[in-house]
Amino acid sequence: MKEGAVLFMCVANSARSQMAEGLARRIAPAEVAVYSAGSEPAVVNPFAIEAMREIGIDIATHHSKSVDDVPVDDIDTVITLCAEEVCPVFPRPVEKLHWPHSDPAGVEGTHQTILASFRDVRDRLEARIRDYFDRR
Repeated sequence: MKEGAVLFMCVANSARSQMAEGLARRIAPAEVAVYSAGSEPAVVNPFAIEAMREIGIDIATHHSKSVDDVPVDDIDTVITLCAEEVCPVFPRPVEKLHWPHSDPAGVEGTHQTILASFRDVRDRLEARIRDYFDRR
């Protein structure tokens, strides 16, 4: 088991938590395991894949997962990312942080408008994740 495993959670595990997982895997120390999951897994959003590819992170092979698909007993910290929806609940006591971010998948408009919302969330997540691991 890697020490200090972190789990990012949102509802669908299709955008915010997937981007956070990809970012954290790049930013976190090698000994930290990073996971993502959702309470209602869906499909990884193509805009999340595109926004991450722009910064050299490939999440195209990621798939949406439920909490049942991650090693629950290894998780030390859960970071929920939901804003307007009800956040998933983790089944055991761990350090819990809440970083609310609006779901970019809810944005409507042109390809560029939607992609801009994903870029915004990606960039805000990256700043939070860098700060989080700098403080650990």
